[in-house]
Amino acid sequence: MNLADMLTYADIGQLTAIAGRYQCDCKRNSKHDLIQSILITLGSRDFMETHIRDCTPEELRFLNMLLFDERSKFSLEDLLAAARQACFDAPAGKTGGYREMVSRFKSGGWLFSGASQQSRYLFQVPEDLKNRFRERMGQHIKEHVVRSSEPAVYRGEGDLLAGDLLLFLRYVMDNELELNQEGALYKRYQQGVMNAIQVPEPLLGKGGWRFGYGRACEHYPPRMALLYDYARHRRYISEEGYRLKLTSAGETLLAEGKSERLMQLFTFWLKLYKGAVPNLPSLVYWISVSAEEWVSVSSLVEGLGWLIKPFYYDDAASILEQRILRMMLHLGMIRLGETPEGPVVQMTPWGTEAATPKRLPK
Repeated sequence: MNLADMLTYADIGQLTAIAGRYQCDCKRNSKHDLIQSILITLGSRDFMETHIRDCTPEELRFLNMLLFDERSKFSLEDLLAAARQACFDAPAGKTGGYREMVSRFKSGGWLFSGASQQSRYLFQVPEDLKNRFRERMGQHIKEHVVRSSEPAVYRGEGDLLAGDLLLFLRYVMDNELELNQEGALYKRYQQGVMNAIQVPEPLLGKGGWRFGYGRACEHYPPRMALLYDYARHRRYISEEGYRLKLTSAGETLLAEGKSERLMQLFTFWLKLYKGAVPNLPSLVYWISVSAEEWVSVSSLVEGLGWLIKPFYYDDAASILEQRILRMMLHLGMIRLGETPEGPVVQMTPWGTEAATPKRLPK
């Protein structure tokens, strides 16, 4: 529902609170006057721009989470969890408490209780406010992103990841692969995989921390780890004792010779990295909005870094550059180039299409 519909179902107490918040000039005892005045105020051209400018980073993160959440209705516990997650870098007490944040958005016309008996304890965000926030937020982020000229040389991987999945499965089928006591392929087999696929990576060295980005990230470099975790998830491979083998499903896929769709790999990647980067879908979307043309990676870090919660030893910059942009390159979603000023990036047509959640208007 849109704002006008939700205002109609709202009680006069919430309407009065919203009108008071925005200093609406209307009769406070007339529901009709309250609704009309609120619609005029929140529907004005400069409302969203002023609202975004006046919001704290925590409040913008909170709205960003609600915009990209797959759910259309939220319990109070859902909202409090989102508020808590949005305040990851705020000093204790600065936000005034998570319940107060939720209350501010309710009195601000962003959250409304359901109209039916079943949904009266659930909250919704007006669809038209979501769309206007998305558009203005995109402009707000793009203001910090610096365009670049096209680099002389750039790298794009297209659909090579899907092709390398088949090459990896064929290598498993053609070789008797042994796993060590940690459940990982011995290094000689890992190198064999790298020699067999189209986009090899350096094998992992000793030391360093590796967790949070899928089960296989502990043992293999990021692109191979994604292939391995995906193949295991789809049950194309199985770990039997200390052997890695192809399953009947894997054999069928190879016999058909049909590559997986990149969208399947992209969707799996979003789920795989969700624990470490909970708002990954929104970050991918904002990258697509910002990098329609060539832009500098450093300015993307500046424009989007405040949305990223550090994950253990990964700070916002390393998460964006290594965990997100690097994997988007492997998924064929971006091109990555180098200029004298530093690395630059541009979305591919397929990447732009995939980055927009289906429930958001194009």
